[in-house]
Amino acid sequence: MIGFLEGTLAGKTSDGCLMNVGGVGYKLTCSTTTMAALPPDGHSCRLWTYLHVREDLLALFGFESESEQRMFEALLGVGGVGPKVAVQVCSAFSAESFRRALVAQDAGSIASVPGIGRKTADRILLELRDKLGTAELEGTYGPRDVLTKARSALENLGYSSGEVRVALGRVETAGDATIEEVIKAALQVLA
Repeated sequence: MIGFLEGTLAGKTSDGCLMNVGGVGYKLTCSTTTMAALPPDGHSCRLWTYLHVREDLLALFGFESESEQRMFEALLGVGGVGPKVAVQVCSAFSAESFRRALVAQDAGSIASVPGIGRKTADRILLELRDKLGTAELEGTYGPRDVLTKARSALENLGYSSGEVRVALGRVETAGDATIEEVIKAALQVLA
């Protein structure tokens, strides 16, 4: 398996990038998070990789960080989640905000990702909660009902589920945070 590629960014495509490594051009599919972190064309960079092998296809995926790569691989282990959906999840969540969603059992946030329904979100929560090292996060973020109520309140204010997911992903809350504190912090992110 190819662990990472280090070379020069040769260009960006609609769903990833081309990387020149020792005169060989590698086409990588990337999340929007990774795409945003890429340097300008012609600059050097390093991307962690995952080689997806199928009977009729070899696809190389690139990630800005090793934690995003581990998240992608863990998602592929969940029934009903293929590489395209896993890239969508990596685009919607940073590795840290995804871990927070797992700890909070926030199926609504995960289900708001295109390509994931409620049943798949529940399956992701069930299968990945213990796999992605979420034990150390227990108690460091608000309890499930606080985040769920905050999500509902923000959506009732007219924000889309995607906007709410991003805002709550950026909000750092203590275990004893109130709904009002979480909503106030999320509104500051949304502003």
